[in-house]
Amino acid sequence: MSDVASPLADFGGIVRLFPLPGLVFFPHVVQPLHIFEPRYRQMTADALAGDQLITMVLPRPGWEEDYDGRPALHPVACVGQVVTAHPLPDGRYNLLLRGVSRARILEELPQDKLYRQARVQLLAERPVADAVRQEAWRRRLLEKLPAWFPDSPVVVEKFRQVFLSADLSPGVLCDTLAFALPLDVEVKQALLAELDDEARLVRLLEHLETKTPPAPAAPRRPPLDFSVN
Repeated sequence: MSDVASPLADFGGIVRLFPLPGLVFFPHVVQPLHIFEPRYRQMTADALAGDQLITMVLPRPGWEEDYDGRPALHPVACVGQVVTAHPLPDGRYNLLLRGVSRARILEELPQDKLYRQARVQLLAERPVADAVRQEAWRRRLLEKLPAWFPDSPVVVEKFRQVFLSADLSPGVLCDTLAFALPLDVEVKQALLAELDDEARLVRLLEHLETKTPPAPAAPRRPPLDFSVN
C-alpha cells in the first residue's frame, strides 16, 4: 500500500469500480484513460467532485457475455487517484490515473448509480527487508529486460536508469515491470494479487525465465510518475 497519508488519508472503504478488460492496473504506475461511456462519465464526474479516486479492476474470463451489465470481477483491484482531468465539450473525459493501493473487494453495494460501487479492504504489501537482497533483485530483473524489449533499447535504458538511480523498492519495480511487460492479463492479475514482494518477484522472474517473449510490439513506456533526473 502506498501514499496512504495523502490520497487515502480519509478513505472510507467505498470505491467506484471501473472494470476494464485487458488492463491490470498497479500501484505507482500512471495510466491515461479516455472516458466515453455514460456510466463512466458519471463515475468520473462523481470522483472529481469527491475524493478523486477510481478503482480499476479486471473482469473475469467470460466478461464479453455481460459487458453492459455486471460481469464477474477478480477480487483484487487497484485504487487509483486522478492526477489530471480534461473534460471535453461533449461530456467525455481524458484522465491520468495513478495507482495508489491494492484493495480486496469485500462486497458490491446496491446500485443507485449507473456505475458499480463496492466496499473494499486496502491491502498492505510485505516488502523485502534486507538491503543486499533488494539490490540482488534489482539486478536480476534488469538482466531480463533486453530479451523482453528486443526492439526497444531506449525503453531498456530508461528502466536501467530507474532501477539503478532511483530509490525504489524491488516490489515497486516488480509492479512497474508487470504493468509494462507484454504479459497475459491473468498473469498480471496473479502478480497484483500477491502481497509478498519477494514471492511476487519470484513469480515474475520465473515467468521471464521460462516463457518465450512475444513477437516485438510497441511496449509501454516505464509507467512511473517521476523523473530520475
